[in-house]
Amino acid sequence: MKRILLVIFAIVCTSVVYAVDYTNVIVPRPVSCESGEGEFVLSAKTVVRAEALNLVRAGEIFAEDLERVLGRELTVKKSSSRTGAINLSVDSTLESEQYMLKVTKAGIWIVGGSERAVFFGLQSLLQIAAASTLENGGLTLAAVTISDKPHFEYRGAMFDVCRHIFTVDEVKRYIDILALHKINKFHWHLTEDQGWRIEIKHYPELSQVGAYRNETIIGRNRKSKVYDDTRYGGVFTQDEVREVVAYAAERYIDVIPEIEMPGHAVAALTTYPHLGCTGGPYEVWTRWGISKNIFCAGKESTFEFIENVLTEVLELFPYKYIHIGGDEAPRDMWKRCPHCQKRIKDEGLKDENELQSYFMERVEKWLNERGRSIIGWDEILKGGISKSATVMSWRGSKGGIAAAKLGNYVVMTPNTHCYIDYYQTSNPVENGEPLGNGRFPVTLRKTYSLDPYAGLNEQQQQYIKGVQVNLWTEYIATFDHIQHMLLPRVAALAETGWSYGNKDYDDFARRMHILRRLYDKKGFVYAPYFFNGIE
Repeated sequence: MKRILLVIFAIVCTSVVYAVDYTNVIVPRPVSCESGEGEFVLSAKTVVRAEALNLVRAGEIFAEDLERVLGRELTVKKSSSRTGAINLSVDSTLESEQYMLKVTKAGIWIVGGSERAVFFGLQSLLQIAAASTLENGGLTLAAVTISDKPHFEYRGAMFDVCRHIFTVDEVKRYIDILALHKINKFHWHLTEDQGWRIEIKHYPELSQVGAYRNETIIGRNRKSKVYDDTRYGGVFTQDEVREVVAYAAERYIDVIPEIEMPGHAVAALTTYPHLGCTGGPYEVWTRWGISKNIFCAGKESTFEFIENVLTEVLELFPYKYIHIGGDEAPRDMWKRCPHCQKRIKDEGLKDENELQSYFMERVEKWLNERGRSIIGWDEILKGGISKSATVMSWRGSKGGIAAAKLGNYVVMTPNTHCYIDYYQTSNPVENGEPLGNGRFPVTLRKTYSLDPYAGLNEQQQQYIKGVQVNLWTEYIATFDHIQHMLLPRVAALAETGWSYGNKDYDDFARRMHILRRLYDKKGFVYAPYFFNGIE
Protein backbone atom coordinates (compact mmCIF):
# COMPACT_ATOMS: atom_id res chain seq x y z
CA MET A 1 0.00 0.00 0.00
CA LYS A 2 2.81 2.41 0.88
CA ARG A 3 4.48 1.83 -2.50
CA ILE A 4 1.17 2.42 -4.29
CA LEU A 5 0.65 5.69 -2.44
CA LEU A 6 4.12 6.91 -3.34
CA VAL A 7 3.43 6.09 -6.98
CA ILE A 8 0.20 8.09 -6.73
CA PHE A 9 2.17 11.00 -5.31
CA ALA A 10 4.52 10.80 -8.28
CA ILE A 11 2.01 10.64 -11.11
CA VAL A 12 -1.35 12.13 -10.10
CA CYS A 13 -0.37 15.78 -10.64
CA THR A 14 1.94 17.67 -12.89
CA SER A 15 3.84 20.80 -11.82
CA VAL A 16 2.32 23.79 -13.52
CA VAL A 17 1.68 27.31 -12.33
CA TYR A 18 -1.73 27.78 -10.75
CA ALA A 19 -3.52 30.89 -9.54
CA VAL A 20 -3.16 30.14 -5.82
CA ASP A 21 0.40 30.28 -4.44
CA TYR A 22 0.38 28.09 -1.33
CA THR A 23 3.83 29.26 -0.26
CA ASN A 24 1.93 32.39 0.81
CA VAL A 25 -0.58 30.41 2.89
CA ILE A 26 1.15 28.03 5.29
CA VAL A 27 2.89 29.06 8.52
CA PRO A 28 5.53 27.88 9.22
CA ARG A 29 6.80 28.03 5.65
CA PRO A 30 7.13 24.59 3.97
CA VAL A 31 10.39 23.31 2.54
CA SER A 32 8.90 23.02 -0.93
CA CYS A 33 5.53 23.75 -2.43
CA GLU A 34 4.57 23.25 -6.08
CA SER A 35 1.24 24.15 -7.62
CA GLY A 36 -0.49 21.53 -9.72
CA GLU A 37 -3.28 21.34 -12.28
CA GLY A 38 -6.93 21.23 -11.35
CA GLU A 39 -8.72 21.44 -8.03
CA PHE A 40 -10.47 19.37 -5.40
CA VAL A 41 -13.76 20.31 -3.76
CA LEU A 42 -13.71 19.56 -0.05
CA SER A 43 -17.26 19.21 1.25
CA ALA A 44 -19.16 17.69 4.14
CA LYS A 45 -19.38 14.48 2.10
CA THR A 46 -15.61 14.10 1.97
CA VAL A 47 -14.39 11.24 4.15
CA VAL A 48 -11.11 11.17 6.06
CA ARG A 49 -9.64 7.70 5.57
CA ALA A 50 -6.91 6.59 7.98
CA GLU A 51 -4.85 3.62 6.83
CA ALA A 52 -4.04 2.67 10.44
CA LEU A 53 -6.14 2.83 13.60
CA ASN A 54 -3.59 5.06 15.36
CA LEU A 55 -4.22 7.75 12.73
CA VAL A 56 -7.96 7.92 13.34
CA ARG A 57 -7.70 10.31 16.30
CA ALA A 58 -5.51 12.72 14.30
CA GLY A 59 -8.18 12.66 11.59
CA GLU A 60 -10.91 13.32 14.15
CA ILE A 61 -9.08 16.34 15.58
CA PHE A 62 -8.65 17.70 12.05
CA ALA A 63 -12.35 17.13 11.33
CA GLU A 64 -13.32 18.98 14.53
CA ASP A 65 -11.12 21.94 13.56
CA LEU A 66 -12.34 21.94 9.97
CA GLU A 67 -15.93 22.21 11.15
CA ARG A 68 -15.27 25.88 12.00
CA VAL A 69 -14.25 26.45 8.38
CA LEU A 70 -16.62 24.14 6.54
CA GLY A 71 -19.61 24.36 8.85
CA ARG A 72 -19.87 20.61 9.29
CA GLU A 73 -17.60 17.90 10.72
CA LEU A 74 -16.27 15.26 8.32
CA THR A 75 -16.59 11.52 8.81
CA VAL A 76 -13.37 9.74 9.80
CA LYS A 77 -12.86 6.02 9.09
CA LYS A 78 -10.12 3.43 9.28
CA SER A 79 -9.89 2.20 5.72
CA SER A 80 -7.68 1.95 2.67
CA SER A 81 -6.91 4.92 0.46
CA ARG A 82 -9.58 5.98 -2.04
CA THR A 83 -10.18 8.75 -4.51
CA GLY A 84 -12.48 11.54 -3.44
CA ALA A 85 -11.19 11.36 0.15
CA ILE A 86 -8.52 12.74 2.47
CA ASN A 87 -6.17 9.79 2.86
CA LEU A 88 -3.75 9.43 5.78
CA SER A 89 -0.85 6.99 6.00
CA VAL A 90 2.62 6.47 7.44
CA ASP A 91 5.75 5.68 5.43
CA SER A 92 8.66 4.77 7.68
CA THR A 93 11.18 5.60 4.94
CA LEU A 94 10.46 9.28 5.58
CA GLU A 95 12.02 11.14 8.51
CA SER A 96 9.99 11.07 11.72
CA GLU A 97 8.59 14.61 11.35
CA GLN A 98 8.60 14.74 7.54
CA TYR A 99 5.35 14.71 5.60
CA MET A 100 4.12 14.96 2.02
CA LEU A 101 0.79 16.59 1.23
CA LYS A 102 -0.76 16.31 -2.21
CA VAL A 103 -4.05 17.90 -3.26
CA THR A 104 -5.22 16.57 -6.63
CA LYS A 105 -8.39 16.40 -8.69
CA ALA A 106 -8.76 12.82 -7.49
CA GLY A 107 -8.36 13.43 -3.77
CA ILE A 108 -5.97 14.45 -1.01
CA TRP A 109 -3.08 12.36 0.31
CA ILE A 110 -0.99 12.98 3.40
CA VAL A 111 1.91 10.62 4.03
CA GLY A 112 4.18 11.11 7.04
CA GLY A 113 7.23 9.48 8.52
CA SER A 114 5.22 9.00 11.73
CA GLU A 115 1.76 9.68 13.12
CA ARG A 116 3.10 13.02 14.37
CA ALA A 117 4.22 13.97 10.87
CA VAL A 118 0.77 13.13 9.49
CA PHE A 119 -0.71 15.41 12.14
CA PHE A 120 1.58 18.21 10.95
CA GLY A 121 0.39 17.62 7.40
CA LEU A 122 -3.19 17.97 8.59
CA GLN A 123 -2.36 21.35 10.16
CA SER A 124 -1.08 22.51 6.78
CA LEU A 125 -4.23 21.23 5.10
CA LEU A 126 -6.34 23.07 7.66
CA GLN A 127 -4.56 26.32 6.81
CA ILE A 128 -5.08 25.71 3.10
CA ALA A 129 -8.78 25.04 3.70
CA ALA A 130 -9.19 28.20 5.79
CA ALA A 131 -7.57 30.24 2.99
CA SER A 132 -9.92 28.79 0.38
CA THR A 133 -13.31 30.09 -0.68
CA LEU A 134 -16.45 28.39 0.63
CA GLU A 135 -19.05 28.09 -2.14
CA ASN A 136 -22.15 25.91 -2.31
CA GLY A 137 -21.19 24.11 0.88
CA GLY A 138 -17.72 23.17 -0.35
CA LEU A 139 -14.14 24.46 -0.29
CA THR A 140 -12.34 24.55 -3.61
CA LEU A 141 -8.69 23.62 -3.04
CA ALA A 142 -6.21 24.19 -5.85
CA ALA A 143 -3.92 21.26 -6.65
CA VAL A 144 -0.62 21.43 -4.81
CA THR A 145 2.27 19.20 -3.75
CA ILE A 146 4.03 19.99 -0.48
CA SER A 147 7.15 18.29 0.84
CA ASP A 148 8.01 19.46 4.32
CA LYS A 149 9.99 18.80 7.49
CA PRO A 150 11.29 20.90 10.40
CA HIS A 151 14.81 22.22 10.77
CA PHE A 152 15.01 21.97 14.57
CA GLU A 153 14.03 18.98 16.67
CA TYR A 154 12.81 21.11 19.60
CA ARG A 155 10.15 23.79 19.01
CA GLY A 156 8.64 24.86 22.29
CA ALA A 157 6.46 27.25 24.24
CA MET A 158 6.41 27.77 28.01
CA PHE A 159 3.35 28.62 30.08
CA ASP A 160 3.77 29.91 33.64
CA VAL A 161 0.67 29.02 35.70
CA CYS A 162 2.23 29.98 39.05
CA ARG A 163 2.00 33.76 39.16
CA HIS A 164 -1.56 33.37 37.87
CA ILE A 165 -3.36 30.06 37.52
CA PHE A 166 -5.62 29.03 34.66
CA THR A 167 -8.23 26.32 34.16
CA VAL A 168 -7.61 22.93 32.57
CA ASP A 169 -9.70 23.99 29.57
CA GLU A 170 -7.57 27.11 29.17
CA VAL A 171 -4.37 25.07 29.29
CA LYS A 172 -5.85 22.84 26.60
CA ARG A 173 -6.68 25.91 24.52
CA TYR A 174 -3.04 27.00 24.86
CA ILE A 175 -2.03 23.56 23.55
CA ASP A 176 -4.45 23.95 20.63
CA ILE A 177 -2.62 27.13 19.61
CA LEU A 178 0.73 25.34 19.76
CA ALA A 179 -0.55 22.43 17.69
CA LEU A 180 -1.76 24.71 14.89
CA HIS A 181 1.77 26.14 14.60
CA LYS A 182 3.50 22.72 14.69
CA ILE A 183 5.05 23.43 18.09
CA ASN A 184 6.02 20.06 19.58
CA LYS A 185 7.09 20.87 23.16
CA PHE A 186 4.93 22.33 25.95
CA HIS A 187 7.01 23.57 28.90
CA TRP A 188 4.67 23.77 31.90
CA HIS A 189 6.04 25.95 34.73
CA LEU A 190 4.43 24.53 37.87
CA THR A 191 6.22 25.75 41.02
CA GLU A 192 7.23 29.24 42.13
CA ASP A 193 7.61 31.71 45.01
CA GLN A 194 4.02 32.87 44.38
CA GLY A 195 2.35 29.47 44.26
CA TRP A 196 2.82 25.69 44.07
CA ARG A 197 0.56 24.38 41.31
CA ILE A 198 0.86 20.56 41.21
CA GLU A 199 -0.68 18.09 43.64
CA ILE A 200 1.89 15.89 45.38
CA LYS A 201 0.15 13.17 47.36
CA HIS A 202 3.15 12.59 49.62
CA TYR A 203 2.95 16.26 50.65
CA PRO A 204 -0.76 17.22 50.71
CA GLU A 205 -0.02 20.48 52.56
CA LEU A 206 1.52 21.87 49.34
CA SER A 207 -2.01 22.01 47.88
CA GLN A 208 -3.42 23.63 51.02
CA VAL A 209 -0.65 26.05 52.00
CA GLY A 210 1.90 26.48 49.22
CA ALA A 211 -0.76 26.84 46.53
CA TYR A 212 -2.20 30.06 48.01
CA ARG A 213 -0.96 33.60 48.67
CA ASN A 214 -2.72 36.08 50.92
CA GLU A 215 -2.97 38.85 48.32
CA THR A 216 -1.47 40.04 45.03
CA ILE A 217 0.28 43.25 44.11
CA ILE A 218 -1.61 45.55 41.74
CA GLY A 219 0.23 47.27 38.92
CA ARG A 220 3.93 47.52 38.18
CA ASN A 221 5.94 45.50 40.69
CA ARG A 222 8.77 47.97 41.45
CA LYS A 223 6.53 51.02 41.64
CA SER A 224 3.33 49.80 43.24
CA LYS A 225 2.60 49.45 46.95
CA VAL A 226 -1.03 48.56 46.39
CA TYR A 227 -2.42 45.05 46.97
CA ASP A 228 -5.82 43.53 46.26
CA ASP A 229 -6.36 42.04 49.76
CA THR A 230 -7.71 38.83 48.17
CA ARG A 231 -6.47 35.30 48.83
CA TYR A 232 -5.41 33.78 45.52
CA GLY A 233 -4.29 30.38 44.27
CA GLY A 234 -5.16 26.87 43.29
CA VAL A 235 -3.57 23.61 42.24
CA PHE A 236 -3.81 21.12 39.39
CA THR A 237 -4.78 17.72 40.74
CA GLN A 238 -2.90 14.72 39.46
CA ASP A 239 -5.95 13.64 37.50
CA GLU A 240 -6.07 17.07 35.85
CA VAL A 241 -2.36 16.85 35.02
CA ARG A 242 -2.94 13.45 33.40
CA GLU A 243 -5.82 14.94 31.43
CA VAL A 244 -3.61 17.75 30.09
CA VAL A 245 -0.73 15.40 29.26
CA ALA A 246 -3.09 13.06 27.40
CA TYR A 247 -4.64 15.96 25.52
CA ALA A 248 -1.21 17.18 24.44
CA ALA A 249 -0.17 13.66 23.44
CA GLU A 250 -3.14 13.40 21.08
CA ARG A 251 -1.74 16.50 19.39
CA TYR A 252 1.79 15.05 19.39
CA ILE A 253 3.11 17.57 21.88
CA ASP A 254 5.51 16.46 24.62
CA VAL A 255 4.94 18.06 28.02
CA ILE A 256 7.98 19.15 30.05
CA PRO A 257 7.19 20.01 33.69
CA GLU A 258 9.31 22.55 35.54
CA ILE A 259 9.87 22.03 39.25
CA GLU A 260 11.98 24.99 40.39
CA MET A 261 15.11 24.46 42.49
CA PRO A 262 17.04 25.64 44.42
CA GLY A 263 15.51 29.11 43.98
CA HIS A 264 11.92 30.26 43.42
CA ALA A 265 10.97 27.89 46.24
CA VAL A 266 9.18 30.15 48.74
CA ALA A 267 5.81 28.40 48.28
CA ALA A 268 7.43 25.09 49.26
CA LEU A 269 9.38 26.71 52.12
CA THR A 270 6.19 28.30 53.48
CA THR A 271 4.68 24.84 53.62
CA TYR A 272 7.77 23.13 55.05
CA PRO A 273 10.02 25.75 56.70
CA HIS A 274 12.67 23.19 57.69
CA LEU A 275 13.67 22.97 53.99
CA GLY A 276 15.14 26.49 54.15
CA CYS A 277 18.44 27.61 55.63
CA THR A 278 16.86 29.69 58.45
CA GLY A 279 13.86 27.50 59.25
CA GLY A 280 11.47 30.36 58.54
CA PRO A 281 8.83 31.48 59.04
CA TYR A 282 8.16 32.12 55.36
CA GLU A 283 5.15 33.46 53.45
CA VAL A 284 4.07 32.67 49.89
CA TRP A 285 5.14 35.76 47.97
CA THR A 286 2.52 38.39 47.13
CA ARG A 287 4.70 40.41 44.73
CA TRP A 288 7.08 39.53 41.92
CA GLY A 289 10.87 39.37 41.89
CA ILE A 290 13.68 37.25 43.32
CA SER A 291 13.66 35.96 46.89
CA LYS A 292 16.88 35.28 48.83
CA ASN A 293 15.12 32.37 50.56
CA ILE A 294 15.94 29.20 48.63
CA PHE A 295 16.18 25.48 49.37
CA CYS A 296 18.96 24.62 51.83
CA ALA A 297 21.66 22.65 49.98
CA GLY A 298 23.23 21.39 53.19
CA LYS A 299 20.30 19.40 54.59
CA GLU A 300 19.56 15.86 53.48
CA SER A 301 15.88 16.56 54.16
CA THR A 302 15.92 18.93 51.15
CA PHE A 303 16.98 16.19 48.77
CA GLU A 304 14.53 13.74 50.36
CA PHE A 305 11.73 16.23 49.64
CA ILE A 306 12.85 16.84 46.06
CA GLU A 307 13.20 13.14 45.29
CA ASN A 308 9.76 12.38 46.74
CA VAL A 309 8.23 15.19 44.67
CA LEU A 310 10.00 14.09 41.49
CA THR A 311 8.97 10.47 42.04
CA GLU A 312 5.35 11.53 41.58
CA VAL A 313 6.23 13.96 38.77
CA LEU A 314 7.85 11.13 36.79
CA GLU A 315 4.67 9.08 37.07
CA LEU A 316 2.65 11.94 35.58
CA PHE A 317 4.95 13.08 32.78
CA PRO A 318 6.27 10.35 30.43
CA TYR A 319 8.53 12.54 28.27
CA LYS A 320 12.27 12.22 28.89
CA TYR A 321 12.91 15.83 29.96
CA ILE A 322 12.32 17.31 33.41
CA HIS A 323 13.07 21.02 33.82
CA ILE A 324 14.65 21.70 37.23
CA GLY A 325 15.06 25.48 36.99
CA GLY A 326 18.38 26.62 38.45
CA ASP A 327 17.80 30.31 37.77
CA GLU A 328 17.83 33.35 40.03
CA ALA A 329 19.04 31.56 43.18
CA PRO A 330 20.88 34.13 45.36
CA ARG A 331 23.65 32.60 47.48
CA ASP A 332 23.17 34.95 50.47
CA MET A 333 21.55 32.37 52.76
CA TRP A 334 23.99 29.64 51.76
CA LYS A 335 26.93 31.87 52.71
CA ARG A 336 25.55 32.22 56.25
CA CYS A 337 24.11 28.72 56.63
CA PRO A 338 26.21 26.28 58.72
CA HIS A 339 24.62 23.31 56.95
CA CYS A 340 25.56 24.66 53.51
CA GLN A 341 29.06 25.62 54.61
CA LYS A 342 29.58 22.13 56.01
CA ARG A 343 28.40 20.67 52.69
CA ILE A 344 30.93 22.82 50.82
CA LYS A 345 33.72 21.61 53.12
CA ASP A 346 32.67 17.94 53.14
CA GLU A 347 32.34 17.79 49.33
CA GLY A 348 35.56 19.69 48.68
CA LEU A 349 33.75 22.48 46.84
CA LYS A 350 35.30 25.85 46.09
CA ASP A 351 32.35 28.12 46.85
CA GLU A 352 28.57 28.57 46.72
CA ASN A 353 28.57 28.49 42.91
CA GLU A 354 30.01 24.98 43.02
CA LEU A 355 27.46 24.16 45.73
CA GLN A 356 24.69 24.94 43.24
CA SER A 357 26.42 22.70 40.70
CA TYR A 358 26.57 19.96 43.36
CA PHE A 359 22.84 20.48 44.00
CA MET A 360 21.84 20.30 40.33
CA GLU A 361 24.15 17.40 39.45
CA ARG A 362 22.90 15.38 42.41
CA VAL A 363 19.31 15.80 41.26
CA GLU A 364 20.35 15.11 37.66
CA LYS A 365 22.08 11.86 38.66
CA TRP A 366 18.94 10.75 40.48
CA LEU A 367 16.84 11.48 37.40
CA ASN A 368 19.35 9.85 35.03
CA GLU A 369 19.15 6.65 37.07
CA ARG A 370 15.44 6.64 36.29
CA GLY A 371 15.89 7.19 32.58
CA ARG A 372 15.26 10.92 32.51
CA SER A 373 17.27 13.98 31.47
CA ILE A 374 17.33 17.53 32.82
CA ILE A 375 16.93 20.96 31.33
CA GLY A 376 18.02 23.98 33.36
CA TRP A 377 18.15 27.73 32.83
CA ASP A 378 21.54 29.08 31.79
CA GLU A 379 22.54 29.96 35.39
CA ILE A 380 23.37 26.27 35.87
CA LEU A 381 26.54 26.93 33.87
CA LYS A 382 28.05 28.88 36.77
CA GLY A 383 30.13 26.51 38.84
CA GLY A 384 30.12 23.84 36.12
CA ILE A 385 27.60 21.35 34.75
CA SER A 386 27.61 17.76 33.55
CA LYS A 387 27.90 17.00 29.85
CA SER A 388 24.40 15.48 29.83
CA ALA A 389 22.54 18.60 31.01
CA THR A 390 20.60 20.61 28.44
CA VAL A 391 20.79 24.38 28.84
CA MET A 392 17.89 26.74 28.20
CA SER A 393 19.47 30.10 27.36
CA TRP A 394 17.27 33.00 28.51
CA ARG A 395 19.62 35.84 29.50
CA GLY A 396 20.27 36.61 25.86
CA SER A 397 22.07 33.97 23.80
CA LYS A 398 25.45 34.10 25.54
CA GLY A 399 24.67 31.25 27.92
CA GLY A 400 23.59 29.04 25.03
CA ILE A 401 26.70 29.93 23.07
CA ALA A 402 28.90 29.05 26.04
CA ALA A 403 27.06 25.75 26.60
CA ALA A 404 27.29 24.73 22.93
CA LYS A 405 31.02 25.44 22.98
CA LEU A 406 31.27 23.09 25.98
CA GLY A 407 29.40 20.40 24.06
CA ASN A 408 26.07 20.65 25.93
CA TYR A 409 22.76 20.66 24.10
CA VAL A 410 20.95 23.99 24.08
CA VAL A 411 17.44 25.39 23.62
CA MET A 412 17.64 29.04 22.61
CA THR A 413 15.02 31.22 24.29
CA PRO A 414 16.69 34.61 24.78
CA ASN A 415 14.52 37.21 26.49
CA THR A 416 15.58 39.67 23.77
CA HIS A 417 13.52 37.74 21.21
CA CYS A 418 11.45 35.08 22.98
CA TYR A 419 9.93 36.57 26.13
CA ILE A 420 6.41 37.22 24.98
CA ASP A 421 5.21 38.65 28.28
CA TYR A 422 7.13 41.75 27.12
CA TYR A 423 5.30 44.54 25.30
CA GLN A 424 4.73 44.04 21.59
CA THR A 425 5.23 47.59 20.28
CA SER A 426 7.68 50.42 20.82
CA ASN A 427 4.93 52.67 22.24
CA PRO A 428 2.73 50.41 24.40
CA VAL A 429 0.82 53.23 26.10
CA GLU A 430 0.06 55.04 22.84
CA ASN A 431 -0.95 51.75 21.20
CA GLY A 432 -3.24 50.71 24.04
CA GLU A 433 -1.36 47.58 25.10
CA PRO A 434 -2.49 45.89 28.32
CA LEU A 435 -0.01 45.76 31.20
CA GLY A 436 3.10 43.74 30.40
CA ASN A 437 6.76 43.44 31.23
CA GLY A 438 8.25 46.80 30.31
CA ARG A 439 11.97 46.03 30.01
CA PHE A 440 11.95 46.46 26.22
CA PRO A 441 9.58 45.65 23.35
CA VAL A 442 9.64 42.24 21.69
CA THR A 443 7.87 42.91 18.40
CA LEU A 444 6.76 40.24 15.96
CA ARG A 445 9.66 41.23 13.72
CA LYS A 446 12.09 40.93 16.64
CA THR A 447 10.91 37.43 17.49
CA TYR A 448 11.16 36.46 13.82
CA SER A 449 14.74 37.77 13.60
CA LEU A 450 16.09 35.24 16.12
CA ASP A 451 19.14 33.38 14.78
CA PRO A 452 19.76 30.41 17.10
CA TYR A 453 23.14 29.75 15.46
CA ALA A 454 24.58 33.26 15.85
CA GLY A 455 28.08 33.20 17.35
CA LEU A 456 28.66 29.51 16.66
CA ASN A 457 30.70 27.68 14.05
CA GLU A 458 29.34 24.75 12.08
CA GLN A 459 30.63 22.15 14.53
CA GLN A 460 29.12 23.97 17.53
CA GLN A 461 25.76 24.48 15.80
CA GLN A 462 24.98 20.77 16.12
CA TYR A 463 24.34 21.32 19.84
CA ILE A 464 21.43 23.72 19.27
CA LYS A 465 18.37 21.51 19.74
CA GLY A 466 15.87 24.24 19.03
CA VAL A 467 13.99 27.32 20.18
CA GLN A 468 11.22 28.32 22.56
CA VAL A 469 9.02 31.28 23.54
CA ASN A 470 8.32 31.91 27.22
CA LEU A 471 5.13 33.41 28.63
CA TRP A 472 5.45 34.50 32.26
CA THR A 473 2.26 35.64 33.96
CA GLU A 474 3.13 38.25 36.59
CA TYR A 475 1.00 40.78 34.72
CA ILE A 476 -1.34 38.37 32.95
CA ALA A 477 -4.38 37.22 34.92
CA THR A 478 -6.87 36.24 32.18
CA PHE A 479 -6.72 33.81 29.31
CA ASP A 480 -7.77 36.45 26.78
CA HIS A 481 -4.63 38.34 27.81
CA ILE A 482 -2.60 35.11 27.44
CA GLN A 483 -3.78 34.70 23.84
CA HIS A 484 -3.13 38.39 23.18
CA MET A 485 0.53 37.93 24.18
CA LEU A 486 0.98 34.55 22.49
CA LEU A 487 -0.54 35.43 19.12
CA PRO A 488 0.84 36.17 16.63
CA ARG A 489 4.37 36.03 18.11
CA VAL A 490 4.33 32.25 18.59
CA ALA A 491 3.97 32.00 14.80
CA ALA A 492 7.26 33.86 14.34
CA LEU A 493 9.04 31.48 16.71
CA ALA A 494 7.41 28.50 15.00
CA GLU A 495 8.77 29.60 11.63
CA THR A 496 12.30 30.00 13.01
CA GLY A 497 12.10 26.52 14.51
CA TRP A 498 10.61 24.87 11.45
CA SER A 499 11.88 26.89 8.50
CA TYR A 500 15.33 28.14 9.57
CA GLY A 501 17.34 28.92 6.44
CA ASN A 502 14.15 29.49 4.47
CA LYS A 503 12.84 32.61 6.21
CA ASP A 504 11.70 35.88 4.69
CA TYR A 505 9.90 38.37 6.93
CA ASP A 506 7.95 40.12 4.15
CA ASP A 507 6.70 36.76 2.89
CA PHE A 508 5.88 35.72 6.47
CA ALA A 509 3.91 38.93 6.95
CA ARG A 510 1.79 38.20 3.86
CA ARG A 511 1.06 34.67 5.06
CA MET A 512 0.16 35.91 8.53
CA HIS A 513 -2.62 38.07 7.10
CA ILE A 514 -4.04 34.87 5.58
CA LEU A 515 -3.53 32.80 8.74
CA ARG A 516 -5.43 35.50 10.63
CA ARG A 517 -8.60 34.20 8.96
CA LEU A 518 -8.11 30.88 10.73
CA TYR A 519 -7.43 32.65 14.04
CA ASP A 520 -10.81 34.34 13.60
CA LYS A 521 -12.61 31.11 12.75
CA LYS A 522 -11.10 29.37 15.78
CA GLY A 523 -12.04 32.30 18.03
CA PHE A 524 -8.49 33.13 19.11
CA VAL A 525 -8.00 36.50 20.82
CA TYR A 526 -4.83 37.71 19.08
CA ALA A 527 -3.00 41.03 19.37
CA PRO A 528 -3.99 43.43 16.55
CA TYR A 529 -0.84 45.59 16.34
CA PHE A 530 1.03 43.79 13.55
CA PHE A 531 -2.14 43.38 11.50
CA ASN A 532 -2.79 47.12 11.84
CA GLY A 533 0.73 48.00 10.70
CA ILE A 534 2.01 48.91 14.19
CA GLU A 535 5.37 47.79 15.61
